[in-house]
Amino acid sequence: MTTLKTRLQDDLTAAIRARDELRSSTLRLTLTAIQKEEVAGESARELSDAEVEKIITREAKKRREAADAFAKGGRAEQAERERAEGEVLAEYLPKQLTDEELDALVAEAVAEAKAAGAEGPRAMGAVMKIVNPKVAGRAEGGRVAAAVKKHLAG
Repeated sequence: MTTLKTRLQDDLTAAIRARDELRSSTLRLTLTAIQKEEVAGESARELSDAEVEKIITREAKKRREAADAFAKGGRAEQAERERAEGEVLAEYLPKQLTDEELDALVAEAVAEAKAAGAEGPRAMGAVMKIVNPKVAGRAEGGRVAAAVKKHLAG
């Protein structure tokens, strides 16, 4: 069993014992998503920590999107719950890059792509190929793409 999945299960047990309803329900949903992914496909398999991290990232993104939708719909209480669940999940993800750190990584990638002969707005794909492995889970794709566009524009 992966260490991240074990940590989630241990934290779920602790949350149930502490009668922390928010944390226990959030962790239950996340573990269910992990188990669904493990049995999807031809045969059951155990996920790596990186795959478990991707699932947690996906679940956290769902919470953010739901919170925005509830807030726009005038359901502040439900939006707050979704945000709180997202914060619980954020504890299991790597620390997010600041805008300055992301800009520095993107600037390096743009310089690398220019050295390889890719320039201007058409270099977007080449730059993304360089920067994505460096960012890996520490920044959302939309944020990375926006930073790359900004650097390529000028």
